[in-house]
Amino acid sequence: MNAFGDNFEQSEVDPAAEFLAREQNALAGLEDEIPPVAPGAAALASNGSVDGDPVPKAEDDNDDFAGFTVPKQVTEEPEKIRKWREDQKARLEEKDREEERKKEELREQARKELEDWYKHHEETISKTKAANRNAEKQFVAETDEIEPGTEWERIAKLCDFNPKTNKSSKDISRMRSIILQLKQNPIQATKKV
Repeated sequence: MNAFGDNFEQSEVDPAAEFLAREQNALAGLEDEIPPVAPGAAALASNGSVDGDPVPKAEDDNDDFAGFTVPKQVTEEPEKIRKWREDQKARLEEKDREEERKKEELREQARKELEDWYKHHEETISKTKAANRNAEKQFVAETDEIEPGTEWERIAKLCDFNPKTNKSSKDISRMRSIILQLKQNPIQATKKV
């Protein structure tokens, strides 16, 4: 099998042990960089803080990190980002004001249109009522004048004799001609005893 380059008989290295060894070497110099703080030193204030920052207390008895404090990472926002945030805030506030102004304009326009519509609607209703009253008065006056033999004339008044025909409607030309014929030559009603 060695002819194929498959040498399975090499000593195996534990990858976990190799990883831990690398990390231990990388972290070995960190202990020298962090200055130790002795508990109970003069730097501790009476309220348990160092320079106004509270000192974390270990919850267990692990002395590996006793006396060390974790340094605060102060991240200050770059000037360009801060300026952009301020500009963006100002732009958004301006857009909000503009939007509110446009909303008010639209509300006022809608209010005016609604008032105009109601006014036009009321005028239309009053005109229709007046026309209906006049038509009713005229109809009542004509019903009082009923004379024998004028029935077909009254029917002819109610019919539309306009020769325009819709292609979608039925053919009413024969009915129209019969009504006109009866209007011109009414049938004499004879009373049978």
